[in-house]
Amino acid sequence: MADQQTVLEGIVESVTTDLYNQWVVALPQSEKTEEKFKSLQKNAHDTTLFIIQNFMDRFNAAAEELKGKE
Repeated sequence: MADQQTVLEGIVESVTTDLYNQWVVALPQSEKTEEKFKSLQKNAHDTTLFIIQNFMDRFNAAAEELKGKE
C-alpha cells in the first residue's frame, strides 16, 4: 500500500516530466550534459510543485469566497 502513488503525486510526476522534456528539447546541443540534465530535472520538479501549490491556493481561496456569497 505504501508504494501506491497518490493522484496528486502522479500529476506532479507527469507535469514534471513534460516540463523537463520541453526544456531539454530547447537546450542547445552544446549545453546537453549530465550535470545540466540533473539541474533541469530538479528545477522542473521544484517549478511544478510551486505552480500546482499556487494554483491550489488560489482555487481554494476562490472557492471560499464563493461560499461566502451564498
